[in-house]
Amino acid sequence: MENLPKKIRSKKLSTRVDLTAMVSVSFLLIIFFMVTIELAKPKALELNMPDNDPICGGIGCVDANRIYTLLLDDNNKIVAYSGLLSYPLENPKKVSYNSDGIHRELTRKKESILEYSTSLGKPKNGPIVIIKPSEKCNYKNLIDILEEMRITNIDTYVIVNEFTPEETKLLASK
Repeated sequence: MENLPKKIRSKKLSTRVDLTAMVSVSFLLIIFFMVTIELAKPKALELNMPDNDPICGGIGCVDANRIYTLLLDDNNKIVAYSGLLSYPLENPKKVSYNSDGIHRELTRKKESILEYSTSLGKPKNGPIVIIKPSEKCNYKNLIDILEEMRITNIDTYVIVNEFTPEETKLLASK
């Protein structure tokens, strides 16, 4: 028994793992996913459209008392009316581009429409201005009207290039 080889025992190595590199990689992955989630968020403007309600005629239920239409023509001519042309709240009138003209008219209409909306319990419903430049209207006049919308703080306005036959007759007569 003396000649038996001794059992050689293997050395027990420590099972310590260095995780420094793994921590760095995990932080990089976290940062990567945070950035990609932020970049993936949709960026769009809010667009409010009226409902297509068949009861209201398919164009949405908009109170005609809030509508104010500006018809722009050549020679710095503006024809303005309230409501719908078939049932105007005021007779259409010619307005000039100076501060005594369109600025005063827009300010007056905004105040009266806000009073009307407040009486209905909707104090934030201001005027809806429809701007209709004719083919004869120059670019400067359109920019002047848009500037006037900004000055008078009218938030809801639209530019439409379609004229009804009644509006074409109205421009020709004024």
